Amino acid sequence: MTPRTPIWKAIATSLRGDIAEGLYTEGDKLPTEAVLAARFGVNRHTVRQALAALADEGIVHARRGAGVFVTTTPTDYPIGRRVRFHQNLTEAGRSPAKKVLLLETRTAHASEAVALQLENGANVHVFEGLSLMENQPIALFRSVFPAGRLPDLLDHLRNNPSVTAGLAQSGVADFTRASTRVNAKLATATQALHLRIAEHAPILRTISVNAAPDGSPVEVGRTWFAGDKVTLTLSGT
Repeated sequence: MTPRTPIWKAIATSLRGDIAEGLYTEGDKLPTEAVLAARFGVNRHTVRQALAALADEGIVHARRGAGVFVTTTPTDYPIGRRVRFHQNLTEAGRSPAKKVLLLETRTAHASEAVALQLENGANVHVFEGLSLMENQPIALFRSVFPAGRLPDLLDHLRNNPSVTAGLAQSGVADFTRASTRVNAKLATATQALHLRIAEHAPILRTISVNAAPDGSPVEVGRTWFAGDKVTLTLSGT
């Protein structure tokens, strides 16, 4: 028998969805505990558990004597031919940053070798990190690059975690998105820890390939976006 989801978790998911859909935006006050208890047919303690979970995720915050307010609403993140993390968030009026979790060179996994058009056993550079908005994590990413073509890339990324700048310093002056796949997932325990969300909270995973002007792939990446902090939008540019 499949275990039942605790009611407070279901309420948190519902409210999280309301915020993601824009029913409540940044700075809005949520309905009172009494109103929410009536809406979901539960007692106020159960509602309080759900609101506490959203507060732990940084989605809402309580003001003593005033109520519970939305801390943040999802930011549009365009996915098109030219995807640039810093540019996307800056144009949305947000402050972007990156936190490096891992920089290493290793043998390419089979799927990475296929995506980067490498021979089996070829080496790749791996960059894992967190994408931040207003110093809050919004995405966990893993970018993989052909080490043979870009031998000094990790040195550049150690000095500056910008992939665009690192590729430019490695001789790839421009690149465009060759393909993107998007699907929905539930956050694992480690992903939830990094993204400061609840385990099994909804996340969006993208698998993408970026190519140089000559069409050769220079990066294959996987990114896990916190579903309540980012709205992926399709762009033609």
